[in-house]
Amino acid sequence: SCSRAKDVTMPAKLPVNFFSTRSPVIDLFRGQLDYADHLRQDSEIVLYFFYAPWCGQSIAAREEIEHVANRLSDQVLFVAVNCWWNQGKCRKQKHFFYFPVIHLYHRSFGPIEYKGPMSAVYIEKFVRRVMTPLLYISSRSKLLDFLSNYEPGVLGYFEFNASPQPPGYLTFFTSALHSLKKDYLGTIRFGVITNKHVAEEISLVHSGSVYLHRHVNTSLIYPNDIMNYTAENICKWVLENREMLIRWLRPHGGKSLLLNNELKKGPALLIFIPYNPLAEIHPLLDEITKVALEYHNCNKSQAAKPDPQHLGDTDSPAFDSSVPDVHMKVSETFSITKYPCCNTVVLPQWHSISRTHNVCELCINQTLGVKPNKVHVPHCNFLEIEAALDSFYLQEHTFFQVISNTIECSNFLSFYSPFSYYTACCRTVNRHFLSFISSEKTIFQTPKVEFSSHGKKDNTQHSIPHIEDRNCFIPDLHISGTNITGLSCRTNKTLNLYLLDSNLFWIYAERLGASKSTHLKEFAAIVDLKEEVHYVLDQNQSLVGSALENFIKNFSILYSPLKRHLVDDPSVRFQEQHVITEVTTNTFHDTVFLSEKNVLLLYYAQWCGFCASLNHIFIQLARLLPPDNFTVARIDITRNDLPWEFMTDRLPTILFFPHQRKEQSVKFPEEFSINLPNLLKFILHHSSLPSSEPCTKECLHKETVLQQGHISHLEREIRKLRSEISALHQVHDQLEAQLSEARREEHRLQQQKHTLEKQHKTLQLHSEQLQATYDQKNQELLEMAEKLQELADASENLLKENTLLRILVASREGKLQSKDEIKESLQSEQTLSEDNLSVSAATAKLEEKRSDNIDAIETEHSNGNRTE
Repeated sequence: SCSRAKDVTMPAKLPVNFFSTRSPVIDLFRGQLDYADHLRQDSEIVLYFFYAPWCGQSIAAREEIEHVANRLSDQVLFVAVNCWWNQGKCRKQKHFFYFPVIHLYHRSFGPIEYKGPMSAVYIEKFVRRVMTPLLYISSRSKLLDFLSNYEPGVLGYFEFNASPQPPGYLTFFTSALHSLKKDYLGTIRFGVITNKHVAEEISLVHSGSVYLHRHVNTSLIYPNDIMNYTAENICKWVLENREMLIRWLRPHGGKSLLLNNELKKGPALLIFIPYNPLAEIHPLLDEITKVALEYHNCNKSQAAKPDPQHLGDTDSPAFDSSVPDVHMKVSETFSITKYPCCNTVVLPQWHSISRTHNVCELCINQTLGVKPNKVHVPHCNFLEIEAALDSFYLQEHTFFQVISNTIECSNFLSFYSPFSYYTACCRTVNRHFLSFISSEKTIFQTPKVEFSSHGKKDNTQHSIPHIEDRNCFIPDLHISGTNITGLSCRTNKTLNLYLLDSNLFWIYAERLGASKSTHLKEFAAIVDLKEEVHYVLDQNQSLVGSALENFIKNFSILYSPLKRHLVDDPSVRFQEQHVITEVTTNTFHDTVFLSEKNVLLLYYAQWCGFCASLNHIFIQLARLLPPDNFTVARIDITRNDLPWEFMTDRLPTILFFPHQRKEQSVKFPEEFSINLPNLLKFILHHSSLPSSEPCTKECLHKETVLQQGHISHLEREIRKLRSEISALHQVHDQLEAQLSEARREEHRLQQQKHTLEKQHKTLQLHSEQLQATYDQKNQELLEMAEKLQELADASENLLKENTLLRILVASREGKLQSKDEIKESLQSEQTLSEDNLSVSAATAKLEEKRSDNIDAIETEHSNGNRTE
């Protein structure tokens, strides 16, 4: 008997050292996690590097960890643990979803997981933050340096006159470690003030007070009376109230929604700069930080006090329409720049065919009368803007003029405060002059100013504004030069500012349009997912604060002068002239819109097989159409970026742009097949030839030559078609011969089929006869078997009777022997003779019966043989 062979598996190889034996990193390559915990008890700062020896990222990070260990091994214990060896305790106790994993411990606090880039400078920066989570501030200069940093700052004041440390100090120290645990980027700086006079600079008087510094909004002090003074609560309070002017983005390289989630929040300014976390000074980062601070600093952009000269003659919150002179200059009578907040409102044109708009600047101001005490809140908030807009909507008909060459201003009382009023100035602006370039120096510069009273009514039709945009539509009134102070509060196109390290993430910059050949990896781009556009800062400019301010300002304008950046295919940028013009992103506008020809454009892709099959049709079409009036072009949408209004989700797509009506492009109907006749009918139906002057003799001669050329070209095409038709006729005859042969073969096969069907019927009938015979013989055999069974039963009965007789004879003989031998011989002989006679008679009867049975069996056998 054969037994099944057992499965044979090769045991895993024993692990070997992952780090060099000379490395300062202790390598526990067998996963001795218990020994690692034992080592941690004797060290203040420990870094665990959990790795898998086969993991490529672990192998790449090994050199970075060794570099950091060589610099900090005298202060930090570096332990590497193989968490893949199946016999090690690390594999049995830890369940990591990725490798490598870095955990840091500060005494008994931890683990603090590091999730940043696997670069030596970033790892060392994070380790140093864990080593010294608090910065000690003992002088006013250090306090100013701490508060000037763009990162959120948390300060705690503790009097170190108690032993071993003041109350609450350990809690504040632990909260700093908690912040590193929750935010691996380490964007929150924790500091400790030990000098009472320095603490008074930020209004900290009591020991144990915690202060959260914010640049734009009001700084906060931890509410001890509301929240318990614990490390978790302090960390939570800081994270919820911190101020993020600019944020670092560090994608980890795998699949994530980091960029998607951030870009969904609104337009984003992505700035790529080379960054060294260990550098002491960062001039470029400081300059960018100043721009971000000015951009978000809404309080400084809002004048708390109005111009005394402007409001000196007013005794009431509202202006009187008769006070200012009609012919005074705008700068002397009305200065919007003095107002705290302004909002641009564009009214709809008075008629559908009109090309004019009424543009109004809605501002908030305060009177010189009695004012409430100052509070530490922004001077202009959302409720004030909303109230001003409500007031403006109620009085909109005051400014609705068909055409007005003057600036009309009006004042509205505040609904919520008796010390504030709203001012609105409107002027009619032609739609063609709304762009920044053409209208920057023309809008609102007329010396004629007319003020309308609050209750003034007009006979114009009442309408509702359809555009509300708090942006700098009028640069001269809102922004002087490159000043962008508080711009984020005055526009709906607010930007979120992000920083990326170009040393690590330059590939993202290249995808956004950065040049690959640049030696200085500095780049800035604005991405707006909602509008499906992005803009790129000119790379010929240096990335400085003024360039960024101009970039942000131009984006914030209602009609932005920035040119949308589109990605094209560089492989067709320098291409020879062909029958079909290859269009790219850079040439799309010139080839399609600026061309004086009718343009037929094909959208295709390299992977589209049906698109490739149409090439010969478009080549024929390009040869038939006159090149002076028609252009046949195509564009690869997979390698070029197009404006959203010309994108398509179906391939191939054909668009026709007629001459002089390029904005009225026509799409080739999908229900028609794409062939040469249909394309010609489609083009001739929608084409428009450019108008020309009456032809002279020379023009007629040229036209005749052109027509002759077209006629000869058509004759050549006709001859080609005739030759193709004759070839098709020959092929048709060959096919007819093949079809007749196939028909004959089919007839022969039909005859064979009929013959086979007849034979099948005959065989089926014979099979039925054989089946009937079989059934009859089977029935006869059953009957004969029953008779044989009866004979067997009779023979068995006879055998039983013969056995009984033998037993009787044997018993009789025994009785005779037991009788007295003294009896007379005659009696015994007589008795024996009688017994013999009876026995012989019985035996004769048995013999007769046996002979009769044998004769019957032979008779049955003979009958059976005769039947067969």
